[in-house]
Amino acid sequence: MTNQIAIALGLLILGLFLADALLLHWNLPLFLGKQFASLIEYLSFWR
Repeated sequence: MTNQIAIALGLLILGLFLADALLLHWNLPLFLGKQFASLIEYLSFWR
């Protein structure tokens, strides 16, 4: 991955979070936090 692609992906993700906060109201940070906690619990089962 080149720096240019990494910067573009980073800006795209930040833009999505900004659009969610201002327009969409999908609560993406909360949803992603819950999914990440679920992933951590799933992975801890295999420990």
